[in-house]
Amino acid sequence: ASTVVLLRALEDRRLVETRRGRIAVGWLIVEDIATVLALVLLPALAPLLGGEAQAVAGADAPSGSIGWVLLVTFFKLGAFVAFMLVVGRRVVPWILERVAGTGSRELFTLAVLAIAMGLAFGSTALFDVSFALGAFFAGMLLAESEFGHKAAQDSLPLRDAFAVLFFVAVGMLFDPTVIIEHPQEVIGTVLIIVVGKSLAAWGIVRAFGHPEETARTIAVSLAQIGEFSFILAALGASLEILPP
Repeated sequence: ASTVVLLRALEDRRLVETRRGRIAVGWLIVEDIATVLALVLLPALAPLLGGEAQAVAGADAPSGSIGWVLLVTFFKLGAFVAFMLVVGRRVVPWILERVAGTGSRELFTLAVLAIAMGLAFGSTALFDVSFALGAFFAGMLLAESEFGHKAAQDSLPLRDAFAVLFFVAVGMLFDPTVIIEHPQEVIGTVLIIVVGKSLAAWGIVRAFGHPEETARTIAVSLAQIGEFSFILAALGASLEILPP
């Protein structure tokens, strides 16, 4: 589910710091991490799912086996994570400290954007991981920095602007004719997302012994679908796992 949408709704109702809010946000973070893993593994597992093999991970592999593709994928992923944790944790705070020392708020904001975009693009070019995964780790490194709070505060207007542009862009991708041409598929998808996910979330929360009010809040919070779903769908279409 979309963390941005839910956070806005929880903030408006002052539920972010409550037990219900923490459970809902934590649930979405776990979903985001699971989706990131899917973005990494999907290209490698494409042949097993009836799609095309991942050319980046080694189409000319000696054995041409799924095992070799997975080995190369995990090696690149491990190298990427090690680089981010070892080098990124030292370089990013050092750069932010030097830029903050200039006293220029505009230069600091520009540095934050450059670091985020640079790490996302560099991870794609050097380690063949998805742009979304690179951006995910870039955000983690910036958040863990000593200047993470200042970076978040200074870039807040840009974040809001980009969020609006993103959801407007996603809305512009919607083709109204699909409702007429595929009504059963549309209804089925909506029921799975709005009803199925909500009932499953409600049952899981109740099974863990939480009160009914908490279960209802979590169920309503998960009655949506997030932006990562579009990224996964586009990746599946590009690998011919899903129809374009």
